[in-house]
Amino acid sequence: MDINTWRGIATVLAFVAFIGVCWWTFSARRKKGFDDAANLPFADDANHENTLKHEKGHGD
Repeated sequence: MDINTWRGIATVLAFVAFIGVCWWTFSARRKKGFDDAANLPFADDANHENTLKHEKGHGD
């Protein structure tokens, strides 16, 4: 086996890995988890606002 055969095998393996990642990403079972993860920054903002309101109410 020469170097070009190994390069071809590596290319095929990389392509299979790419297809696997795409399949995993766009799987219907993963949608809810990804949606929850996408909304995490907004959930933190709401919690922070509630903390500020609570501290402001006791500080006056």
